[in-house]
Amino acid sequence: MPSFKIDVSTAVVFVATAPEPKVKNFATGERALNAEGKAMSTMGLLVSDEGEGNLLKVTIPENGYPEGLAPGMPVQVHGLKARDWENVIKGEKRSGISFSAVAVTPLGA
Repeated sequence: MPSFKIDVSTAVVFVATAPEPKVKNFATGERALNAEGKAMSTMGLLVSDEGEGNLLKVTIPENGYPEGLAPGMPVQVHGLKARDWENVIKGEKRSGISFSAVAVTPLGA
């Protein structure tokens, strides 16, 4: 499925939840990997722009953020993209939008 770039150049972005490992299989604890074989993590970002705020759960490579990112920190998001998805889970059709980024760095870094 195609992905779409999201322009956050005029937005104020804060860490909402610290990065944590993205799990592919909860039964085995297997980590999710990207196409390059790098381990993935997820974090919550609060994106505020033009008077509107949104909380996004964003997937990023484990090497795409520094240690110490904590809730409330202002950050810069690099390569933010959105992709729609659709699955059948336990016989129920589900769909949504997933968000990914190349990197998240402290503002001004």
